[in-house]
Amino acid sequence: MATSIQKELHVIFGTGPLGMAVMRELASRGKRVRMVNTRGQADVPSGVEVIKGDACSIDSTTELTCGAAVVYQCAMPPYTEWLQKFPPMQAAILEGAARNKAKLVIGDNLYMYGEVNGRIHEGLPYAAQTRKGRLRAQMAENALAAHQAGKVRVALGRGSDFFGPGVLASSIGKQAIRNALQGKQAQLLGKLDVPHTFTYIDDFGKALVILGEREEALGQAWHVPNDSPVTQRELMTFFFEEIGKPPKMVVMRGMLMSMVGMFSPVVREMKEMMYALDKPYIVDSSKFEQAFQMKATPLREAVRRTVEWYRAHP
Repeated sequence: MATSIQKELHVIFGTGPLGMAVMRELASRGKRVRMVNTRGQADVPSGVEVIKGDACSIDSTTELTCGAAVVYQCAMPPYTEWLQKFPPMQAAILEGAARNKAKLVIGDNLYMYGEVNGRIHEGLPYAAQTRKGRLRAQMAENALAAHQAGKVRVALGRGSDFFGPGVLASSIGKQAIRNALQGKQAQLLGKLDVPHTFTYIDDFGKALVILGEREEALGQAWHVPNDSPVTQRELMTFFFEEIGKPPKMVVMRGMLMSMVGMFSPVVREMKEMMYALDKPYIVDSSKFEQAFQMKATPLREAVRRTVEWYRAHP
């Protein structure tokens, strides 16, 4: 039995931070891992397979997931191309998993709820008014409808703004942490002193693996475990203390953000989601924590591991 478990194939679409976090968790459990991206190359441990594939092609996703027990959808098109490319990509991955009778675990976010006054929990309606929020809502509804129809077994794991090893393009990413390591001002978005739930990327990856293991997770959306909310100022102060430098922070907002957006399509796309960093954003992950007995990594430890990764990848 142990041998068959070790040889059980797990296929991850995407080799970005979330895909890599899932891979690390699976590898630590002795699973056979195949990762898929558009290049067929990635910096992975020996024994992890990396294959070039087209996540938007049903033929490709069907071939790549043949024999898989679990498929993890961690791939995303560029932020500026979500509306055009994200739905067909996820639909193709879902179809490939369905044809091979594999479970499908989708790495999701919280955009579909829109602006929420109070704690963000799984029972909320999908009330987003933004383009990307409505898109995420429709994709989630399509995946859960496929599960209800008996087409494919699906679970969705939802994280908040994440940080951690390998996370560069995030509100707490390279423009904040790398700058701090260099003694510069950490560049941040939104307001510094409103409470916000942040997700540690390795907790996100571990949670998706758990969802792939547990039959009772299927057919539902789950908020992955998070530590207690903090303000951006508090979290970045943790980083400066770990680095050993005095805290220095600057916020890009208002006119400055508009000016940068004139030259950066990504910054322009971020503007409609700024409510998440301008107002309290408190995520309730108690459903997952109680069901699967998993707690988030304490923020101070998550910060330490993140700084360690950044120092090893200057």
